[in-house]
Amino acid sequence: MKFLFDKDTWQEIYGSIRKNKTRTAITIFGAFWGILLLVGLLGAAKGIENGFNSMFGDFATNSVFMSGSKTSKPFKGFQEGRQINLTTGDVEKIRSEIEGVEFVVPRNVTSSQVIYGLKTANLTVFGDYPLLDKVQKKKLTVGRFINQQDINENKKVCVISDEVYKQLFDKDEEALGSYIKINNIGYMVIGVYKPSRFEGTNNIHIPFSTFRLVYNQGDKFRWMVITGKPEYNIEQVESDVKVLLSSLHKIHPDDNRAFRGFNLGKEIAKVTGFLTGMQFLTWFVGIATLIAGVFAIGNILLITVKERTKEIGIRRALGATPGKIRQQIILESVFLTLLAGSLGIIAGGLILMAIDAADLLTNPTVDIPIVLIAYAVLIALGTLIGFIPAYMATIIQPIEALREE
Repeated sequence: MKFLFDKDTWQEIYGSIRKNKTRTAITIFGAFWGILLLVGLLGAAKGIENGFNSMFGDFATNSVFMSGSKTSKPFKGFQEGRQINLTTGDVEKIRSEIEGVEFVVPRNVTSSQVIYGLKTANLTVFGDYPLLDKVQKKKLTVGRFINQQDINENKKVCVISDEVYKQLFDKDEEALGSYIKINNIGYMVIGVYKPSRFEGTNNIHIPFSTFRLVYNQGDKFRWMVITGKPEYNIEQVESDVKVLLSSLHKIHPDDNRAFRGFNLGKEIAKVTGFLTGMQFLTWFVGIATLIAGVFAIGNILLITVKERTKEIGIRRALGATPGKIRQQIILESVFLTLLAGSLGIIAGGLILMAIDAADLLTNPTVDIPIVLIAYAVLIALGTLIGFIPAYMATIIQPIEALREE
């Protein structure tokens, strides 16, 4: 390893690079572009994944959202166009008869005028159960979410989003314990939360039982969230639920419009597959470009060895061993590879920082271990490719080299 710290070794490498600046720049560009592409694409893929997770991350990934709609086929004496209303009895049937269901969360929703002091806003009011916090985790900044006691006692309490807080309260004003009026009925604020991108920002949550009484809903509700157990296929769960509801509400088996729904688990599976394919393609393209760039370095060094034939012959004649010549060429290959890799990583990092600053993607980053692995692969390839010109340099005979014009 002594040759690594030999001043003459580095002077020769510097002289070779300085003598052919343009060729050196072209030489390292391939490896530079390869690692830049790898870092950039991996960071972009991570940014897309982070954006997706921030949008849906609060929801249980194996969820289905379902609501009643209007029938499109007559059946058992009922005309088409009949409105289907979901009921709390449907919830109990789904829980007891559908295999693979973990949670069933009925929800009600309406738009209401909300007043606090002299401030007024038209906001969305949800009637919810405590179970919603398991299906869609609420990021509470202060206070708590609705609990079972609120449901049992039909309490007039509410949980508001931070955006609602900004609309109704002054900055730094205490919200907990304050009373806001929803359709002229007072509700005490018991919590403030930060909503995810997937849900609206102007939301207020009150107990499901209170909503049912205040808005005279009876046992009906607008829609529900159904989550499946991890080991079950959520698409099969959705299909089984629709068959059961069709039987309960006397709907034609081929009527596909009686219920509206959105299968979040199915959509997440699609996006996850896309992200996996994108990461695979990124690694493939990045590694292929790296290999191409390193081969370019090897080809340029072969040309360099050819041009330095006379110089190598003189060094051999003066006593330089084949090992010394080999070390010199390999070290030059590794140095150029390291230079290209370092510049590529720095440029890739700057590009990802610019993308993050422009808010084009959500926190596009690359894990340091991945960068180190890519760097190690680059160094290994640079070392291996350096053996080819190094071998060509060592087989040059001093007498033949000195005959070169």
